[in-house]
Amino acid sequence: MIDKKEIKRNYKQAFKPAGIYQIKCLVSGKIFIGSSKNVDAKINAHKFTLEVGTHMNSELQKDYNEFGKDKFMFEVLELVKPKEDPSYDYSDDIKELEKKWIQKLQPFYEVGYNK
Repeated sequence: MIDKKEIKRNYKQAFKPAGIYQIKCLVSGKIFIGSSKNVDAKINAHKFTLEVGTHMNSELQKDYNEFGKDKFMFEVLELVKPKEDPSYDYSDDIKELEKKWIQKLQPFYEVGYNK
């Protein structure tokens, strides 16, 4: 018999892929760099808010509305390495990775959506 409570508990305790992601407009080449303790969930949240027209970044939303969802690519750039300690806080690791990627790609002004 399947123990649903155990499955749910295992899911909550499982390591979620944490790291850096990019949203790229394939028409303009503009990019948005972001980070999350759960990149898959964060990318899904971006897709949803863009689809319903409520994304926090108005410039990204404007281009999404103009060019359509097929002209945008969502990808994970780098994940943090999981630690043995399940209670480890990845916040500092993620901040450092995000700094590195923002410095490398400079997603501002005419080449990016970051503010």
